[in-house]
Amino acid sequence: MFGLEAIDLARAQFAFTVSFHIIFPAFSIGLASYLAVLQGMALWTGQDVYQRLFDYWKTIFAVGFGMGVVSGIVMSYQFGTNWSVFSDKAGPVIGPLMGYEVLSAFFLEAGFLGVMLFGRKRVGAGLHMFATAMVAAGTLFSAFWILSVNSWMHTPQGYGFNDDGQFIPLDWWAVVFNPSFPYRLVHMVLAAYLTTALVVAAVGGWHLLRNRMDEGARTMFSMAMWMLLVTAPLQILAGDQHGLNTLEHQPAKVAAMEGHYENDGPIPLLLFGIPDDEAEETRYAVEIPHLGSIILTHSWDGEIQGLKDFPKEDRPPALIVFWSFRIMVAMGLAMLGLALWSAWARWRGRLYHAPMLHRAATLMGPAGFIAVLAGWVTTEVGRQPFTVYGLLRTAESHSPLEAPAVATSLIAFIVVYFSVFGTGVFYMFRLFAKSPDAGLDMEEIGPTRTAKREPVENAD
Repeated sequence: MFGLEAIDLARAQFAFTVSFHIIFPAFSIGLASYLAVLQGMALWTGQDVYQRLFDYWKTIFAVGFGMGVVSGIVMSYQFGTNWSVFSDKAGPVIGPLMGYEVLSAFFLEAGFLGVMLFGRKRVGAGLHMFATAMVAAGTLFSAFWILSVNSWMHTPQGYGFNDDGQFIPLDWWAVVFNPSFPYRLVHMVLAAYLTTALVVAAVGGWHLLRNRMDEGARTMFSMAMWMLLVTAPLQILAGDQHGLNTLEHQPAKVAAMEGHYENDGPIPLLLFGIPDDEAEETRYAVEIPHLGSIILTHSWDGEIQGLKDFPKEDRPPALIVFWSFRIMVAMGLAMLGLALWSAWARWRGRLYHAPMLHRAATLMGPAGFIAVLAGWVTTEVGRQPFTVYGLLRTAESHSPLEAPAVATSLIAFIVVYFSVFGTGVFYMFRLFAKSPDAGLDMEEIGPTRTAKREPVENAD
C-alpha cells in the first residue's frame, strides 16, 4: 500500500484507531464529573434547572461512553495482531495493569451506569446520586490505570528481565508510580475537564445566540466558563511541570519539541520554523532569545541537550513533534483567552448579553479535542523510535505480518470507523441542537419537580 512496509501500516492503523478512541474518554471523563456536579446541585439547591441539564447531558454521555467502549475494545486487539512481540516482551508488566483497569474502573462504570441513566425514580435521589458519583469515579480510575501503563512505557522503572528477555515486575509500586505518571495523570484529567467545559460552553453559547433568556443555556454556559477559568491556568502550570519532568527523563523529546539541534548556550524560544532532520537545523526560525531557557530551565542562561547530542537512530522525528506541540500550546492559550474574556463579561454583567463571546465559545467547542490529539501526537511520536523508551525499539515490536494483510485491515478500520462513529457523532450533534428546556417532561424531574425556579437574571 503506497510502498509502505508492514510496520509503517501497523503504526498508521494504531494511530488511526487510538485517535478515534482518545476523544471519547477525554469527553466522558469530564462529562461524568459534570453530571455528578449537576446531580449534586439539583439535590442541594432544589432548582429544577440542574435536573433538566442532568437529563440533557446524560443522554449525550451515554452515546459518547458507548462509542468509547467499542473503540477501546477494538484498539486493544491490535496488541495481539500487529504488535505481538511487544505484547510478549512487555505483557508481564502491562497486562496486569490493564486488567486492573477493567476490574476497578470498567466494572464500576458498567455496574452503576444503568442506575445513573434509568434509575432515579426507582432507587431514590440519594442512591442515584451515589451511582452517578461512582460512574464519575470509574472514569477517573480508568484514566489512572491506562496512564500508568502508558507512562511506564515512557519512563520504565521497577522492572527486570527473565531468561526469555521479557520485562517482569520487581516492584509494582515503582511500576505504577513511575516518574512521569503523576504529571501525565494530572495533565490528562485537566485536559478532559477542559475538553468537556468547552463542549458545554459551545452548546450553551449556541443556544444563547438563539435565545438569551434560555435558562438551561445560561446555567450551562456559566458553569462551563467557571470551569474554564479555573482549569485553564492550572493546565498551564501542570504542563510546565510535565515539561520539566520530560526534560529530565526524555531530553530528546524536548529537543524535538523545541526544534533545537545544537547545545550552544542560552536557549531561544522558537515560535515557528521548519525542523529539517537531514540538515540538522530548523529553517526559517522565528525566535525570542533566552525565553526558551526561562521556560525549560527556569533560568536566564539555562541549557538543554540538542538533537545532535543523541545518535541519529535514537532521535524522534522533529518536524511532527515540533508542530504538534505548538498546536497544543496554541489551543491552551486560546482557552485561557476565552476564560479571561468570560470573566471580564461576567464582571460587567454581560455574560449572557455578549454575542461575540457566545460565537467564540461555539467556535472553540472542538479546541479541547484538537489539543488532546496534538498532545498525544507530541507524547507518542516524541517517544520514537522506542515502544518502551530506551529499552525496546518499535522496529523490534511488531508482528511478523505481510504489508497487504495490515493494509487490508487498515482500510476496513477506516471504512467502519467513519461509518459507525461518524453516525454516532452526527447523532450527538442532533442532541446538541435541542434546547435543554425543549419538550421537558416535568415528571422526569423527580424530587425537584416542584422546586421554584430562580429568576434567570440570577443564573450566573
